[in-house]
Amino acid sequence: MCMKTGSQQIRQVDLQTFREMANAYQRSRIFLTAIELDVFNTIGTGSISSEEAALKIHADPRGTDRLLNALCTLGLIRKSNGLFSLAEDSVEFLVKGHENYLAGFMHSVNQWKSWSTLTDAVKAGTSVMDQGIEKRDGTWLESFIAAMHDRAKIQAGPIVSLINMTGVSSVLDIGGGSAAFSMAFVRVKNDVKAAVFDLPEVIPITKKYIEAEGLGDKISCIPGNYNTDPFGNGYDIAYLSAIIHINSPDGNRKLIKKSAEAVNPGGQIIIQDFILDENRITPAHGAVFALNMLVGTKEGDTYTRDEIEGWLTEAGCAQIDLIEAGFGARLMIGRKK
Repeated sequence: MCMKTGSQQIRQVDLQTFREMANAYQRSRIFLTAIELDVFNTIGTGSISSEEAALKIHADPRGTDRLLNALCTLGLIRKSNGLFSLAEDSVEFLVKGHENYLAGFMHSVNQWKSWSTLTDAVKAGTSVMDQGIEKRDGTWLESFIAAMHDRAKIQAGPIVSLINMTGVSSVLDIGGGSAAFSMAFVRVKNDVKAAVFDLPEVIPITKKYIEAEGLGDKISCIPGNYNTDPFGNGYDIAYLSAIIHINSPDGNRKLIKKSAEAVNPGGQIIIQDFILDENRITPAHGAVFALNMLVGTKEGDTYTRDEIEGWLTEAGCAQIDLIEAGFGARLMIGRKK
């Protein structure tokens, strides 16, 4: 009897785990709909009725009321005497104009759309969505760069501090986006100059971030496509943060070779990414991110230490090291012979 009871208890625990896993999307969707409808900025630091909120976000009053009630259950909004106001953390992180405002959650809204195609992507072995940055509007691009910046501005300083900067005076930041890592490089060592290489569509956004930090004299911008346009040469570091997972293995082989050609002898090619162990299961976030690349790109993936070390070796690098960088990231660093 005890054995049966124990078995039933275990089964109930397992069933609860499965149910929570199956329904986890509900909390995410409530939050993302609030982001998409700009609920947090609409409420701001005041209090508002659901009817007034509905008018401001151009939504149905009953639907808005039910959404706001649900946001209360997540602890993001408070309700008192029929009026809704933001919780303290929601004001700090979700309202424009605050120092810690996280601007990139619209990218998560966009990711929801791509992840909803996961079943078809697994069947096809590749993304089934329309591809190409040129097919996406400016709002998508702004939200993508903002999301990357939200993460990078926290990570960049600690990660760059792990890099040997002896003799380094110039950094090529390939696919540098908001220039968050370039900013960290030029701040860690006074005489360092950085150049952000990114698509022509991205560079105007990059310049806004650089100007906001007052670093225009230390960080330059180079518009181009890293697959087809020249990098130039004479750099001490070629830095690729969150780039290789976008490409196919052959694309990475060519990109890393091209990066090595851009640096001086003894210079460093540094790859920061979700670098997997050979079992492709650990670290777990890397295995999950491989699916993000499956639904969102034609050829992207997460790659193993051995794969990346092979590309660096083929590109003429030696002294190849793996560094645990924190934040779920790893660095692989090769020195050009």
